[in-house]
Amino acid sequence: MSAAAGEGLRAGAASGPAASASVRGPGPGSPLPPLLSAAAVKDPTAVERANLLNMAKLSIKGLIESALSFGRTLDSDYPPLQQFFVVMEHCLKHGLKVRKSFLSYNKTIWGPLELVEKLYPEAEEIAASVRDLPGLKTPLGRARAWLRLALMQKKMADYLRCLIIQRDLLSEFYEYHALMMEEEGAVIVGLLVGLNVIDANLCVKGEDLDSQVGVIDFSMYLKSDDDIGGKERNLQIAAILDQKNYVEELNRQLNSTVSSLHARVDSLEKSNTKLIEELAIAKNNIIKLQEENHQLRSENTLILMKTQHHLEATKVDVEAELQTYKHSRQGLDEMYNEARRQLREESQLRQEMENELVVQVSMKHEIELAMKLLEKDIHEKQDTLIGLRQQLDEVKAINMEMYQKLQVSEDAMKEKNEIIGRLEDKTNQINATMKQLEQSDKDLLTQTRTIAMSFIKCVSNEAQHQYKLVKDISF
Repeated sequence: MSAAAGEGLRAGAASGPAASASVRGPGPGSPLPPLLSAAAVKDPTAVERANLLNMAKLSIKGLIESALSFGRTLDSDYPPLQQFFVVMEHCLKHGLKVRKSFLSYNKTIWGPLELVEKLYPEAEEIAASVRDLPGLKTPLGRARAWLRLALMQKKMADYLRCLIIQRDLLSEFYEYHALMMEEEGAVIVGLLVGLNVIDANLCVKGEDLDSQVGVIDFSMYLKSDDDIGGKERNLQIAAILDQKNYVEELNRQLNSTVSSLHARVDSLEKSNTKLIEELAIAKNNIIKLQEENHQLRSENTLILMKTQHHLEATKVDVEAELQTYKHSRQGLDEMYNEARRQLREESQLRQEMENELVVQVSMKHEIELAMKLLEKDIHEKQDTLIGLRQQLDEVKAINMEMYQKLQVSEDAMKEKNEIIGRLEDKTNQINATMKQLEQSDKDLLTQTRTIAMSFIKCVSNEAQHQYKLVKDISF
């Protein structure tokens, strides 16, 4: 059903009984059932669901009847099959929520159909096949391919049944008044079970499913009286063909039964021949066994006579042995008492040995426990020893490093001592030179003073300023 048809249904629901009559069909004489009731006119969505349900009934019924008369194997060009896909597409689109995308609004049935593979594991293969088809570019094209593949698998009813059960998941895609959310969806799914009698051979790969426009052709479901008569003739022809197919199938089954019976008779004849041969062999064996039985009986008689003679001789020996036994019984009683006493002593010894064994076992357990504790202590000491060895290695490494540093420090100290020695020699030399300079200074000062004093004595009569000059120089 196209958008115009959907608007027509809504208009019919809003305009009252007259418009609903125009949607229902040509008149009361038509075989098309009424699509609207007086109570449903008040609810447009209920009217739409009823119309879609009735269209689905007509489409599925017409497809099954035409397929039975056509031969039950259909292809993509068959008009009733095309109309069925159009009706199913509009049933799935009813009440579908509009999803906003980045560029436009998205309203497609691929979303809920893609959900089937999560609910029904066998649908994973069909969903993967749809995704792998190279010619499909739109979600609507994938949904149409999915419906065609589901029909070919004869699993459409199963797939949609597991989908309508999960109404909480369907509420993400459909409005609450949608066809798939109401009882009409369950009715349509039940009607789809009848399509399993049809064999569909559809080529999905080369078909343009993206750009198809689905429009319902109502003329296929509005039949005249001539069409009704032709339909009755078609039904009669279909019945005759069904009877012919039934007779052929029955004949084929009878032929297979006869051939199986012939094979069974041959096998029985072969088994009978084998049984006759086995019977002859069995008779020969019986004769041989009778001869052996007669021979064994004669041998048994001889053995019985020998046994009687042997029993008589044995009886005499037994009587003599009985007398001997009576005489030896007394000695045996004494031996029995002695053996019983020894048994009692040995039982006491055994009890003592068992007690000692229990003590030994307990001691063994204690020793094992002590050994385990000792092993644990040894392991702990070994771990401690390993840690001490590691610390010793670290100390050795530190000592080696300190020793190397000490050697380096000693070398540096030696060099510094040598430098200090050289500096001390230079200091001593400088001190000696200073002493020499001081001594020479003292000598020079003494000489100067002597010269000054002599000079003062010689020139005592000179001017006062010259005397001051000499005085200054002496100081």
